[in-house]
Amino acid sequence: MANEKTAYKKPKKKIRVFDIVNYIVFIIVGLIVMIPIWKVVVDSFNAVGVYQFKFWPSQPTAAGYLTIFTTSKLYKPFLNSVITTIIGTLLGLVMSTLGGYVLCQEDMPGRELFSYFLLFTMIFSGGMIPEYLVMKQLGLVNSMWILVVKHGMNVYNLVLMRNFFEGIPSSLYEAARIDGCSPMGVFFRIVLPLSKAALASIGLMYAVTVWNDYSTVQIYITDRDQVNFQYMLRVMVMDGDTPTTAYKVSQSTLYYAAIVCAILPFMVLYPFLQKYFVKGVNVGAVKE
Repeated sequence: MANEKTAYKKPKKKIRVFDIVNYIVFIIVGLIVMIPIWKVVVDSFNAVGVYQFKFWPSQPTAAGYLTIFTTSKLYKPFLNSVITTIIGTLLGLVMSTLGGYVLCQEDMPGRELFSYFLLFTMIFSGGMIPEYLVMKQLGLVNSMWILVVKHGMNVYNLVLMRNFFEGIPSSLYEAARIDGCSPMGVFFRIVLPLSKAALASIGLMYAVTVWNDYSTVQIYITDRDQVNFQYMLRVMVMDGDTPTTAYKVSQSTLYYAAIVCAILPFMVLYPFLQKYFVKGVNVGAVKE
C-alpha cells in the first residue's frame, strides 16, 4: 500500500523565475494603485487638510461621514443614488432577460428584422434634442426616475443575454417542452437557473452605469432634491459648493469622505463579482 501511495503521488510544482518576477511586478503595481486610494481614505478621517501622504490621520475624526449622513443636502442624493441604482438594475435585468429570450426563439416572426432594428440603435441615436423632448413628454425632466428609464434598456446587454441563452443546449429546451412546459415555464424553470453568472455580471454593468451617471442629471435635472450623489460630489469638488454643518470639519475632509462613500459600494462588490463580470464580457464569444 505504501508503494502504491508513493506511485500516485503528484510531482511538486517547480517554481520558475518568471512566476517570481510576475508576482513581484503585480505586487508593485497593486501597491501603486492602492497608494492614492489609501491617501483618500486617510484624509477622509483627518480633521486637518494636508497635501502630503500620510499612513495615518494626524487628527482622527469621523466628522466628514457624520456630515454626509446627517445633512439633507448630502444624504438625500445618496439615497437617490441607492434607489435609482437598485430599481434601474432590476428593470434592466428584466428587460434584457425577456428581450434576449424572445430574440433567441428561432420560430419568432420578424426575429431577424427586430434584431437588426435594435443593433441599429447601437450605431445611430436620435440626438440630444429629440431625446430631451421625449423625456419632457414623458414627464421625466427634473425627476430622478430618468436614470431608471434611460438605462432600463441597454442593447449591448440584451445581445449578451441573447448570446448566452443561445449557448444553452437546445436539448434542454426540447426536454422541457416535451414535459409540458410553456415558453415562459421554460424561461423561469430552465433558462434563469442556468443564467446566474450572466445575471450577476450584466446586473453589475447596469448598477455601475446608473450609479456613476452624473451627465444625465446635469442635463435634465435642476431640482437639488432629485439629483444623485455623483452629481453632488462633482458640485462639491468642482464648484466648491459644500453644505453648512454643525460638525467642525475641513472642506477637504468632507470631499474625501464623499469620494469614499461614492466608491465604497463597488469596491466591496467587485472582489466577489469580478469573475462574473469578466465572464459577462465574454458571454457568447465562444460557442461549442
